[in-house]
Amino acid sequence: MGFGESLPAEIEAAAADIVDAAYQVHLKFGPGLLETIYEVCLAAELAKRGHEVLRQVRVPIVYGNLEFDEGFRIDLLVDGCVIVEVKAVESLNPIYAQQVKTYLKLKGLKLGLLINFNVGIIKDGIKRVILSK
Repeated sequence: MGFGESLPAEIEAAAADIVDAAYQVHLKFGPGLLETIYEVCLAAELAKRGHEVLRQVRVPIVYGNLEFDEGFRIDLLVDGCVIVEVKAVESLNPIYAQQVKTYLKLKGLKLGLLINFNVGIIKDGIKRVILSK
């Protein structure tokens, strides 16, 4: 996707709801908890809003004729179209965005959200990752 192109409306709607749900979770707890707590609360908030939320989704790796289940797990898969990687770290390392891009590529999806809850203001901890083709 080049500059100015948009994603389908259903993906953008899910993303907007994810951002708002992250805001609600962060408003309640603030920074300082474990990633798993934020993940569970964010999943619950999204499910409450009617989204299909899968946690810890395995991402198999295919290498030649071999398929491996080891290693990769997506924190949250929302409505089958948005990957959410939850962090609670001091700062986002650029490798985290690359990790989300790899997940997008392996799942054939376009949008991922990298959300770091260990920030004073949640908007400072949210990064959109879009897979270009």
